[in-house]
Amino acid sequence: MRARIFSATAGALVLALFMACAARAQTATPNPDPAAAPSSAPSATPSPAAMAPSPTPAPGGASASPAPTVQGVASNGEIVDIVSHPAAMIEGKANRDDIFGAIVGGLKIIKAEIAKAGLKPAGRPLTIFLSATDQDFHYRVEIPLESAPDGKTQLSEAVKIGPSPVGKAMRFEHRGAYDDIDSTYDAITAYVDEKGVDAQEIFIEEYPTDLTSSEDPNTVVLIDVMLK
Repeated sequence: MRARIFSATAGALVLALFMACAARAQTATPNPDPAAAPSSAPSATPSPAAMAPSPTPAPGGASASPAPTVQGVASNGEIVDIVSHPAAMIEGKANRDDIFGAIVGGLKIIKAEIAKAGLKPAGRPLTIFLSATDQDFHYRVEIPLESAPDGKTQLSEAVKIGPSPVGKAMRFEHRGAYDDIDSTYDAITAYVDEKGVDAQEIFIEEYPTDLTSSEDPNTVVLIDVMLK
C-alpha cells in the first residue's frame, strides 16, 4: 500500500508533495500555462475530462512531459472549484502502513453516527491529508452533509461537525487497487514540480467508489492538490 510512501528513493509520493509545495511557496511563481488557468468546472465532483492540458514548452525547445497517466488513465490536472459543505468528520494520525484501514474505519464510524442522527450525506467521502512525517499521516476523514444538525458541533466524542474544504484544486485520478496508489502520487509529484504549480500543503482524496479492499482493482480515487 503506502509502505513505500516515505522511502529514500528520489522524489515521490505524498511526503514529497508536501515538501515540494513548501519549497515552491518560497522559490517559485505560478506557471502561466494557459492549461492551468481556472475553468468553470461544476461544483460537484465529476470524473476528470479525458483531455490532458497542453504541455508547457521547456527551455531549449524540448516539450514538457504530458500530464501523468497511470494504468492507462489520464490524470490530467484539471482545475476544479471545490465547494464547501457542512461535514461530519474524524481527525487523527495513522502509521503509513495503516492508512487504508484508518480511512475505512473512520468512515464506518462517521456513517453510523450520521444514520443515528438522521442526517443525509451530500457527497462522496473524503480524506484530507494535512501533514506527513517519516512515520505517519495527520489526516481527516469526512462525509459532506446536506445540512448541519441544529445547535450541534459534534455527533459524538469522536465525530465532529465542521466545513469541508473549499477553493481551487488541480485534480488527478487513480484507477486500480489502493495498494498501487503510490505510483499515481509519484506521477503527480513529478508533474506538479515540472509545471511549477503554486500549491498548498493540503491534499484531498475523494472516493467515487466504495473502499471495499485495498486490493480492489475497480477502485477509483480522485486526488486534489489544493492551489493557492
